[in-house]
Amino acid sequence: MSAKKITMQDVFKNPRYRGKHVILAAGKVFTANTGSGAAEILRKVRKQYPNVTPQVAYLPKAHSLIL
Repeated sequence: MSAKKITMQDVFKNPRYRGKHVILAAGKVFTANTGSGAAEILRKVRKQYPNVTPQVAYLPKAHSLIL
Protein backbone atom coordinates (compact mmCIF):
# COMPACT_ATOMS: atom_id res chain seq x y z
CA MET A 1 0.00 0.00 0.00
CA SER A 2 1.56 3.31 -1.06
CA ALA A 3 0.75 6.69 0.41
CA LYS A 4 -0.72 9.35 -1.87
CA LYS A 5 1.91 11.81 -3.04
CA ILE A 6 1.08 15.37 -1.98
CA THR A 7 1.18 17.90 -4.81
CA MET A 8 1.07 21.68 -4.81
CA GLN A 9 -2.44 21.43 -6.25
CA ASP A 10 -3.51 19.54 -3.11
CA VAL A 11 -1.97 22.29 -0.98
CA PHE A 12 -3.81 25.04 -2.92
CA LYS A 13 -7.15 23.27 -2.34
CA ASN A 14 -6.62 22.90 1.42
CA PRO A 15 -7.93 25.93 3.37
CA ARG A 16 -5.60 25.31 6.34
CA TYR A 17 -2.67 26.75 4.36
CA ARG A 18 -4.38 30.09 3.58
CA GLY A 19 -2.32 33.11 4.61
CA LYS A 20 0.92 31.10 4.85
CA HIS A 21 4.13 30.53 2.96
CA VAL A 22 4.24 26.89 1.86
CA ILE A 23 7.27 24.80 0.92
CA LEU A 24 6.70 21.37 -0.62
CA ALA A 25 9.68 19.02 -0.80
CA ALA A 26 10.07 15.24 -0.79
CA GLY A 27 6.32 14.79 -0.34
CA LYS A 28 6.27 16.86 2.86
CA VAL A 29 4.63 20.23 3.46
CA PHE A 30 6.42 22.90 5.51
CA THR A 31 4.71 26.19 6.43
CA ALA A 32 5.77 29.58 7.75
CA ASN A 33 3.85 32.71 8.68
CA THR A 34 6.50 35.15 7.46
CA GLY A 35 8.85 35.42 4.51
CA SER A 36 11.91 35.29 6.75
CA GLY A 37 10.54 32.16 8.41
CA ALA A 38 10.02 30.60 4.99
CA ALA A 39 13.61 31.46 4.02
CA GLU A 40 14.92 29.71 7.14
CA ILE A 41 12.79 26.62 6.46
CA LEU A 42 13.94 26.62 2.83
CA ARG A 43 17.58 26.66 3.95
CA LYS A 44 16.96 23.65 6.23
CA VAL A 45 15.02 21.76 3.55
CA ARG A 46 17.79 22.27 0.98
CA LYS A 47 20.33 20.96 3.48
CA GLN A 48 18.20 17.96 4.49
CA TYR A 49 17.14 17.06 0.91
CA PRO A 50 19.99 18.21 -1.38
CA ASN A 51 18.75 16.30 -4.45
CA VAL A 52 15.16 17.60 -4.29
CA THR A 53 13.93 20.84 -5.85
CA PRO A 54 11.48 22.40 -3.38
CA GLN A 55 8.33 24.17 -4.55
CA VAL A 56 7.62 27.46 -2.78
CA ALA A 57 4.36 29.44 -2.77
CA TYR A 58 2.42 31.96 -0.74
CA LEU A 59 -1.30 31.29 -0.45
CA PRO A 60 -3.20 34.49 0.32
CA LYS A 61 -6.22 34.51 2.58
CA ALA A 62 -9.54 34.05 0.81
CA HIS A 63 -10.45 37.75 0.70
CA SER A 64 -7.00 39.21 0.06
CA LEU A 65 -6.47 41.44 -2.94
CA ILE A 66 -3.03 41.28 -4.54
CA LEU A 67 -2.20 44.32 -6.64
